[in-house]
Amino acid sequence: MEPVSVFDAHCDTVSRCWREYEGLDSNSGMISLNRTAGFGGYCQFFALWTADGYTGYPSGGDSVERAYRALLRCFKDQMARNGDRIVQCRTADEAELANAQGRAAAFLSVEGGELLGCDPARLPQAAADGVTAINLTWNHANALSGAHADQPERGLSAIGRLFVEKMEELHILVDVSHLSEAGFWDVAEMARRPFIASHSNAKSVWNHTRNLTDGQINAIIKNQGVIGLNFYTEFVGGGRDLDMVRAHLDCILELGGAGNVALGGDWDGCDTIADLPAIDSLSRLYEHLLRHGYKETVVQDLFYNNLMRVVR
Repeated sequence: MEPVSVFDAHCDTVSRCWREYEGLDSNSGMISLNRTAGFGGYCQFFALWTADGYTGYPSGGDSVERAYRALLRCFKDQMARNGDRIVQCRTADEAELANAQGRAAAFLSVEGGELLGCDPARLPQAAADGVTAINLTWNHANALSGAHADQPERGLSAIGRLFVEKMEELHILVDVSHLSEAGFWDVAEMARRPFIASHSNAKSVWNHTRNLTDGQINAIIKNQGVIGLNFYTEFVGGGRDLDMVRAHLDCILELGGAGNVALGGDWDGCDTIADLPAIDSLSRLYEHLLRHGYKETVVQDLFYNNLMRVVR
């Protein structure tokens, strides 16, 4: 089998490297450049994320700005240290060029609008920093919206709507993973560009607040967005194995989402299923799907092409 090309929509590797003082080239986590060296091409969204008790910064006040800057410096430093193997990219053209040159393509995202102070005025600088996607919330409600597990009945606030409008103006992808369902439908109603759920599964397969209803999946498909399959055991559910991942994939495919499903492993942010302990194990999923009769073009779209489309 030819080397598998991978484009994954979510990892917390930057926070982990910063917290553990490890490098991106080789580390004890789920993603490293040594682990991904065997891929045919590799693109990855690296999230900047912090929360109380995780990276040493409280979630409010001036410390949020310091946290964002510290995490951004960590990311930029790893790009500089490993420039022969990985480069920050903002578009599909840049990513495809990097992969053609034998380098990985690193896209930058922010997980939780509070890391930017929930302030639309901060978005131009974030865009200048190369941020290409933003989760409006993490697990906690913020000034933009309720979250899936905190004030789930609350949708986008007035400032949240301005935030989304400014993101679209700057061509920053709106990411609805972690968002309240009310906030999701507000985004779906006002979106003029494709939006994504970078690391969420199908709620009809496993009933978790972080997963998407069939209606939400249909809305993302209609919007020409993308849903990244999440490998966290709690969101996969059931047998917590490749067959269960396949059930989530089948749900999205049956709703017409062959062009709208991608990988969103949640690497270095959770305990993934035993069959996928780290990113270099993704070949197991690729081979598993082929053995179960999926067309290789569908699997290649899942692994690489669909996410590439939304950053084009």
